Amino acid sequence: MKSQELILYRNFEFRELFDQIAALISKSGEEFQKAMPDSYACAGRLTQIASVYGFHGNLWHCFLTLCLVSHENPYSTACEITGPVKGTLNELAAHDFSIFRELFQYDLSLLDGSSGLSIWTALKSYEAPDEENGVYDGEIRDQILSLAAVLSSTLDVQEFKNAVTEFYRGFGVGTFALNKAFRIEDEGGELRILPITNIEPIRLSHIIGYERQKQKLVENTEAFLDGKAANNVLLFGDSGTGKSSSIKAILNEYYDRGLRIIEVYKHQFQMLSKLQEQLKDRNYKFIIYMDDLSFEDTELEYKYLKAIIEGGLGIRPGNVLIYATSNRRHLIREKFSDKRQLDDELHNNDTVQEKLSLVARFGVTIYYGSPDKAEFLNIVKELADRYELDLQPEELYAKANIWELQHGGLSGRMASQFITHILGKREESGRNL
Repeated sequence: MKSQELILYRNFEFRELFDQIAALISKSGEEFQKAMPDSYACAGRLTQIASVYGFHGNLWHCFLTLCLVSHENPYSTACEITGPVKGTLNELAAHDFSIFRELFQYDLSLLDGSSGLSIWTALKSYEAPDEENGVYDGEIRDQILSLAAVLSSTLDVQEFKNAVTEFYRGFGVGTFALNKAFRIEDEGGELRILPITNIEPIRLSHIIGYERQKQKLVENTEAFLDGKAANNVLLFGDSGTGKSSSIKAILNEYYDRGLRIIEVYKHQFQMLSKLQEQLKDRNYKFIIYMDDLSFEDTELEYKYLKAIIEGGLGIRPGNVLIYATSNRRHLIREKFSDKRQLDDELHNNDTVQEKLSLVARFGVTIYYGSPDKAEFLNIVKELADRYELDLQPEELYAKANIWELQHGGLSGRMASQFITHILGKREESGRNL
């Protein structure tokens, strides 16, 4: 088994298929003919992986590259942080890369043998369906495909090793290299970080208006990515104004500079310390994203958040920030009764101030307010132009005004929903022609 000859690159996710195809390659003659049923099963599994990950081209090369870029080991994680490394790890890695390069050089069509079929020949130049399909963002998948093409044309093991090492240095390794966004899960007291796939491909330019707010968010994020002082950020204001969309857009704008986002829900705040421990030694910049953040006066989870932002014994990792959105300026609900409880609590003012201090832990606060009527109609007009709607402005604005009166008021979300409604009507009319 080829995987048993490897030193660093062992126990990867697709080891069984790796060994099965490597075994097929080593067979010949009568032994190879007996293995043909296994060959068909391997081809089917390889095609399934291509469908899941969105691969095309030489699927054997794509598969081998996937094994290399997804495997975290002492060499790959060291290269993620420092680039080329010195010492014995280089020799061990070179040994493993010689095996991978040998497998890269194999002509996949030879597995068709004398069967008269061209199954494996087809997998050398596999054409994916037209529709987007795959667990990876298209840009990340394309990086894997590009690396596969480079590795297949290397002249020697050193060149092969340099190409893989450069990928690790530029994009990292494992799940953080191959995904943009993540969520966390508590599994028997152990924290697991799981990828979120197919992120909405929104960009800052897609969010109409709010230029000052977006610029403030960009400046803080770029300072963070450049290793300069940067603050935790709270985006607050009216519903449907683009707060969450702005953070998603920041991810899409800067993921290629090592930015990753991990979504954390309020009930998971007790795991924030464990999460930071797992993130502190990785060569990425992480935003812990908390959407629609608010607390009832009886909820105490805010204490975990305050401690993790500032005030705990441990130093907050320099590669982690918190970006949160909320519809409320003051995250913890206050009541007039809070100020009338002097009979129940001697130092009531201390309690009130503790609640108010949570917002102060965010060094940057950005307000997103609802647009006025003119701004709303401008958003509608720009969205209509983007989707090439052929309505006259007067008709478009009249329909938009009726829509917002019937559906909840002025906001960018309402404008987007209105345009979606118009697009649906247009498609329905086209089908009825």
